[in-house]
Amino acid sequence: MRATILVVEDEDKLRRVLELQLKSSGFEVLQAATAEAAMRICDQADLILTDLKLPGMDGLELLTQLRGQSSRTPVIVMTAFGTIENAVQAMKSGAADFLPKPFSLDHMMTVVNKALELRTLRDENQQLREELGARYQFDNIVGRSPVMREVFSTVIRVAPTRATVLLAGESGVGKDMIARAIHHHSPRAEKPFVKINCTSIPENLMESELFGYEKGAFTGANISKPGKFEQADTGTVFLDEIGDVPNSIQVKLLRVLQEREFERLGSNKTRHIDVRVLAATNVDLRAALEQGTFREDLYYRLNVMPISIPSLRERKEDIPYLAEHFIKKLAKDLGSPVTGISDGAIERLVQYYWPGNVRELENVLERSMVLALNPVLQPEDIRLDMQLRSKVQTTSEHFLPEGMTLDEYEKSIIKEALKRASGNKSQAARLLGLTRNALRYRLTQMGMEA
Repeated sequence: MRATILVVEDEDKLRRVLELQLKSSGFEVLQAATAEAAMRICDQADLILTDLKLPGMDGLELLTQLRGQSSRTPVIVMTAFGTIENAVQAMKSGAADFLPKPFSLDHMMTVVNKALELRTLRDENQQLREELGARYQFDNIVGRSPVMREVFSTVIRVAPTRATVLLAGESGVGKDMIARAIHHHSPRAEKPFVKINCTSIPENLMESELFGYEKGAFTGANISKPGKFEQADTGTVFLDEIGDVPNSIQVKLLRVLQEREFERLGSNKTRHIDVRVLAATNVDLRAALEQGTFREDLYYRLNVMPISIPSLRERKEDIPYLAEHFIKKLAKDLGSPVTGISDGAIERLVQYYWPGNVRELENVLERSMVLALNPVLQPEDIRLDMQLRSKVQTTSEHFLPEGMTLDEYEKSIIKEALKRASGNKSQAARLLGLTRNALRYRLTQMGMEA
């Protein structure tokens, strides 16, 4: 679609020359000899090219009125030689650029194309921000159970503040989604959101990744590089799996939280930053305090506003709504003809144990939709990992084997996973949809060797 440019110029001859040049370059052109006439048609234009000196209302007043109407249409002002101070004033008032007369038509086209490119980029960024905002609206974080309504209530209260938040919950419960929702509903929404997966960074690289380094700080450091905290300046840092941070880095994190300052690796220069810190863990940090693997002072700095996100088995009443949400989302992403799910299929999902939580539910539904033959998922379409979890009953009888408590049942599933993995804890954790640390924590809680 061709852009429309409004030319506001009281000299008929110049206005005609500009019109011909713009039309020959593929633009639609509107004309106005006065600012008053321009105001009546300005909403039809993608860009306005106006002289500053006009009869009646001048170009600067036109610009001021447009901005007063919250118009986002870029304005380029033309000004005669010797009146550059007026052009400077126009730029301060919101003009996209200015053209000092006399100017070449080639130069004019360069300025016009640049302004239109910046408008396109700005509109794309605005659309992306709106899409991100919509994605992380609370309506899209599905949960109608009392425990999730309590989580949402806390998030709504804490998001506008700059308080540090510690999100606790098993792997797959949606801590990442909650963290992003907090950011997108905060005054920092348009600033950077930098996620740091503490588990994935090797200990010997963690300091340089978090705080950056100077050229020559170590072999291979051929240039200086800012760290994650600098990249997040004025925005939000999300420290995912904070329980996996080694003690040597915990000291430096504590300083950032307390003083909002740090040094790059290989530098003595103290850098100051303004970041909000969100953190998440799937392990019991209080247990880590007792074991001496996590600093008490850092824990209390992080735990200013704790939010505990329940596991899926603690809010099974949300499963039908989650299933509906994921089917709608996945149908679009996969191009799948599946549009619904039967009551029997929902019952099968509700009876399942879900050690991998919401993430596992989405994966199961995706697998089921890919292989389904009908537009409505049936019980036989729900493809659970029954090789591992063969003890899960999918009949209408009591979910747990008779005489077995939930803790005993969970212990039996973990033992089965370890047996199938020949004792390899990393492999067993993958089979269960857990991180290795989450499995170790469960083993410790159950009195099993971690």
